[in-house]
Amino acid sequence: KAHTAVKIAPGYTSPVVHVLDASLAVNVVRKLMSPDDKNAFVQDVQAKQQKTREAYLSKTTAKKFVSLEEARKRRFDIPWETTSIAKPRVLGRKVLEDVALETLVPLIDWSPFFHAWQLRGKFPKIFEDSVVGPKAKELFDDAQKLLQEIIDRKLLAAKAVYGLFPANSQGDDIIIYKDETRSEGVSVFHTLRQQIEKPQGDFYYALADFVAPQSSGKLDYIGGFAVTAGLGIEAICQRFEQDHDDYNAIMAKALADRLAEAFAEWLHREVRQEWGFGQDEQLTNEELIQEKYRGIRPAPGYPACPDHTEKQHLFELLQVEKTVGIQLTESFAMYPAASVSGFYFAHPQAKYFSVGKVQRDQIQDYAKRKGVDVSVVERWLSPNLSYDPT
Repeated sequence: KAHTAVKIAPGYTSPVVHVLDASLAVNVVRKLMSPDDKNAFVQDVQAKQQKTREAYLSKTTAKKFVSLEEARKRRFDIPWETTSIAKPRVLGRKVLEDVALETLVPLIDWSPFFHAWQLRGKFPKIFEDSVVGPKAKELFDDAQKLLQEIIDRKLLAAKAVYGLFPANSQGDDIIIYKDETRSEGVSVFHTLRQQIEKPQGDFYYALADFVAPQSSGKLDYIGGFAVTAGLGIEAICQRFEQDHDDYNAIMAKALADRLAEAFAEWLHREVRQEWGFGQDEQLTNEELIQEKYRGIRPAPGYPACPDHTEKQHLFELLQVEKTVGIQLTESFAMYPAASVSGFYFAHPQAKYFSVGKVQRDQIQDYAKRKGVDVSVVERWLSPNLSYDPT
């Protein structure tokens, strides 16, 4: 609702109305088409949206920021001269063809599955809920039946490509090298730094902080991956839709999404072992889902790396479309939708964080580093701007 008021409605001369559920759209359309109700309804909606925009603006302007220069001075400073860097056993790209779905099932996090059906609760305690418990159990049982059919008949294929590469940070960028001689760079990942003011002594994080800088003289490494469990989903959904079975069509998509996330978790475990620091892990499946291990796998478009366009560099480095068939749309969404991609960081102190709002000085610097116009960066990072670019 707030996003509609702040980001969408101002771009249109006609009224823009947000509804929580598609079933409510009928009444909205009726009011918009009614000569008696339209004017009053539109005025009420627009007045409420204006209040939302004013509240959002006051909240945003109330925040204080530091300059990019100051944020960089207070970066997360790792003592690289005394840091032991884990070296992967094998460098380069590797493709996994048709990973068995049954190996992924134990790593499925079922809580988001219920959330997709508007059932709030944590698995498996959701079954004990007096309100949604019975419905959740019925849904879960149906999911198990369809999941078993998908596995038995091999209706979905799971594929992945990943790679570990020599790397160093250079400012807020991460340089990927062809080999360990560091004589030739093959890609650059651009990262953003926090700028919302923090108490003295706190750090302003960027993902580049977790990779040894060139100036340290140490060679570090970074990984990238792309997995999908959605190959074949169209045929499954088409079969159900032809039978007018929307329930199972939606169920199949939800299961493919869960399998893709489980695949990302499974692959990360395999990569940590190849990297040499995950061999002694003795984590339960639940602990893996809770990410109680060393390292992180942030993804472009998420809080620590909000720029979706960085997926392009990742896909080119790993040759994702050629190797596993995942495509990027014009808006940098992945197709099939049941796909996950991101980076691997190995430093023990690497952690997830939110970049949040950033200032104009960083946007200008970021655009220069990427070699694109400032307006392009402002468009892709509009949710992260602390200012009005118009």
